Amino acid sequence: MDIYIRPYEEGDFSKINALSQAESWTNLVEKQQDAKQAWANSTVAFVAEVNGEFVGCIRGLTDGFISLYICELIVDQHCRGQGVGKKLLNYVHELFPKARMELLASQTSKTFYESNSFRPFYGFRKIIEE
Repeated sequence: MDIYIRPYEEGDFSKINALSQAESWTNLVEKQQDAKQAWANSTVAFVAEVNGEFVGCIRGLTDGFISLYICELIVDQHCRGQGVGKKLLNYVHELFPKARMELLASQTSKTFYESNSFRPFYGFRKIIEE
C-alpha cells in the first residue's frame, strides 16, 4: 500500500469529522466548529491518502524541541492494520526528532501504541467546568 502524507487543508475537515463520528468521538462531533478551528491552529496537522483517497489524519502541538503532543490520530476502519497510523506517527516524529512524542490512548488503541514502542505514563485531564 502506497501511503501519501500531506499537510491538512480546510477541505479535509468534513472527512475528519466523519471519521470522528465513526469512532464515536462525540465531543469533537458536537463541537464541530471548535474542532475545525483546532485543526486550523495546530502546529501538527497532516492527512494520509491512498490512491488519492483520504484514509487517516494526525493532529498535534509541539514546541519543536522537547514536547510533541498528539491530540488526534484517526485511521479509517477499513485501512487499519496496513501501516497508516504508524506512518503518520513516524512522519511527524521525523519532523521533530528532538521532541518526545506524547499522547493519550484508549483501551482499544493501547495495544497499537505499545506495539509501536510507546510506553505508558501517568497524566491528568481537566476542563474549565471541573
